[in-house]
Amino acid sequence: MAHGPTYRVKFRRRREGKTDYYRRRRLLMSRMPRLVVRKTNTSMIVQLVNADIVGDRTVASAMSGELGTYGWSASTGNLPAAYLTGLLAGRRAKERGIETAVLDLGLNPPIKGSRVYAALKGAIDAGLEVAHDSEILPDESRIKGQHIVEAYKHFKGDKGASKMFTQLTQKKVDIQTIPKQFETVKKKVLDIPAADLKPKKKAAAARAAAAPAKKLAKKAVKGKAIRKAPRAQPIKPRPKRLVSKGKGRVKGKKAKSEKL
Repeated sequence: MAHGPTYRVKFRRRREGKTDYYRRRRLLMSRMPRLVVRKTNTSMIVQLVNADIVGDRTVASAMSGELGTYGWSASTGNLPAAYLTGLLAGRRAKERGIETAVLDLGLNPPIKGSRVYAALKGAIDAGLEVAHDSEILPDESRIKGQHIVEAYKHFKGDKGASKMFTQLTQKKVDIQTIPKQFETVKKKVLDIPAADLKPKKKAAAARAAAAPAKKLAKKAVKGKAIRKAPRAQPIKPRPKRLVSKGKGRVKGKKAKSEKL
């Protein structure tokens, strides 16, 4: 670490390896919503984010864990799941008034045909306009999961190399049916009604209904005379008896001798 009077400590998120502020600044200068794509070992997260003075505001989002409600039983961290997650997030963004966006990779490396670009392909197929180069997008066969089926067939006979598919086989998932499952889930996502894609206003309506009741309760409390607890008074120390040491001891000895 550098030292000296002119050294400036980097921002916390840059020190933790979470945010590249130079890249973020260039993205914010576009004044467009950001298509934020993040990946983990087991899932994908796609969000449409608007930058505000107070902070970032998420307009629409989707996680690969939601695909189970539409019939997806395979892994949620592979390339077909990334495409379907981007497709779901893109459809929600379209219904909430977003037409164009700019891709935000974060600190993910821009690898051709990766899961990040599969999510981008899904958002584009949903109707979003995102500037990109068509060469970086994965092939249609990989988006459908055909490469997973070929890998399973290749490693099926080798017991030592087939451990990568143990979790799916324990869940009784037929890996060879992933392309068909992909088509059915994609059709279900495209057929979602527009009313289900819009944000739910139940929570906002409940807050608005609860606000007048809180105001009335505050007014009622203000109208009543609130009795405060009396303040605790400190205990005054007792004055010490001014008795000379010599006389006191003599008197004590005399009293003891008289009792005896």
